[in-house]
Amino acid sequence: MEKVDRIDTVKNYNEKVGIDTLHPLVSVINFNEIPSIQNFRMYLGVYAIFLKNIKCGDMKYGCQHYDYDDGTMVFISPGQVYGIDSKDVVTKPAGYGLVFHPDLLKGTSLDKTIKDYSFFSYEVTEALHLSKKERQTIVDCLKKIEEEINLNIDKHSKTLIVSNIELFLNYCQRFYDRQFITRNHANKDILSRFENLLNDYFKSDKGLRLGLPTVAYCADELHLSSNYFGDLIKKETGNTALDYIQNKLIDEAKTKIFDHTKTINNVASDLGFKYQQHFTRLFKQKTGVTPNEYRGLN
Repeated sequence: MEKVDRIDTVKNYNEKVGIDTLHPLVSVINFNEIPSIQNFRMYLGVYAIFLKNIKCGDMKYGCQHYDYDDGTMVFISPGQVYGIDSKDVVTKPAGYGLVFHPDLLKGTSLDKTIKDYSFFSYEVTEALHLSKKERQTIVDCLKKIEEEINLNIDKHSKTLIVSNIELFLNYCQRFYDRQFITRNHANKDILSRFENLLNDYFKSDKGLRLGLPTVAYCADELHLSSNYFGDLIKKETGNTALDYIQNKLIDEAKTKIFDHTKTINNVASDLGFKYQQHFTRLFKQKTGVTPNEYRGLN
């Protein structure tokens, strides 16, 4: 079995790649300045963000391989596994990395909002691809963080470093939003597949067997992470993925209610509800009337 090194601190990571630790909780890595690497896998207890410049092997993220291109960013949160598979060939990496410990954020506003940056939970194949101009903005942010790290630590250090990391993450969010827009054709394809997935779900007996379709189920069927899928649907439709599923479900319910051979309980069960009262509550919330009242109107 391939060895997985455990990296719980910034110092652990710095020692792994062969650089000095200037700050115990944060590090900016210029991979152009570190020794050559071969194969490795790491379990990370820190946040890590990597900007890849040139090909130097396949990135392994969890159990997946992804040969990512120039100007690509990958975001890793504590508790995830990543590594490089250079096919046993010694290679010279190039690019930048930002590694910071969760403790750096304690007592700051970013500690409360870090979970809102959902790209930390995207799959590696949902990485951020930068334009040359965007890449320069990212590098400038990293250099600013590095400048603060290189200064003597004082009472302002933490505030300024964390503020610059937050600015860096906000730029990443902006560029991801741009990527959702510029990949409109691919996104429309996913939306169409999502619609077909729900149609097939309700036409089959999956509601009876599996219950209500969930965001996680749909994302998995479409081979996307739940967060990326949810963000994409929100950007494309203005609704959350859950709202989209529920609206589709209510449309199906309206059709089924017309079948007077079925009781309202039958309709609820067919759709995947375990209890009729849950169906009635959602139906009234979405339409303003109960299923029985809707049946009486038609």
